[in-house]
Amino acid sequence: MILVLGIGNLLWADEGFGVRMVEALHEGWTFPENVVLMDGGTQGLYLVHHVQEAEKMLVFDAVDYGLEPGEIKAVRNEEVPNFLLAKKMSLHQNGFQEVLATARLTGKYPEEILLVGVQPKDMEDYGGSLTTVVKESMAKCLEIALDALENWGVKGTRRESPLDSSECLNIGGLGIEAYESGRPGAEDACRIGDARVLSGDGL
Repeated sequence: MILVLGIGNLLWADEGFGVRMVEALHEGWTFPENVVLMDGGTQGLYLVHHVQEAEKMLVFDAVDYGLEPGEIKAVRNEEVPNFLLAKKMSLHQNGFQEVLATARLTGKYPEEILLVGVQPKDMEDYGGSLTTVVKESMAKCLEIALDALENWGVKGTRRESPLDSSECLNIGGLGIEAYESGRPGAEDACRIGDARVLSGDGL
């Protein structure tokens, strides 16, 4: 089985890059049954059994590479857990590094791993979507992913018609178009967290 996994948190702008990537791949292409596309969100150790079942794994994530915002870097195999540990930007990356370590300890670990990451610009815009520079990197990241899958013996087929909303990985208001269009203005919604907590008034 080949696992294509997007990790991150949609609520914090560029932190949602990984999820948006696997969502875009699912909406644009179909794959053989041995390819599983998954929104891993911030599930951490709940992802262990999925990683254990994978022979090969492609991961999308926002990663601090120390590059300019929007720049892309692909990291392979043994570099992946080491890089996430050294360059983690959020709690979900720490959790995913633990997922990889746990899978390795059980002796069930992917033969090959490819991390396709982008340097984020903003991860503090609460309720925001991807920044423009990160969104513009998605097309190139899709090319990298499709080429990698083809090298693993899997060729994606372009969808001839759009998916029904019920078939999308994220349904309802979490799909990127609905999420962006439904966001209230800054005067109505705090951009850096829950205003009730930040004010000290409690919930």
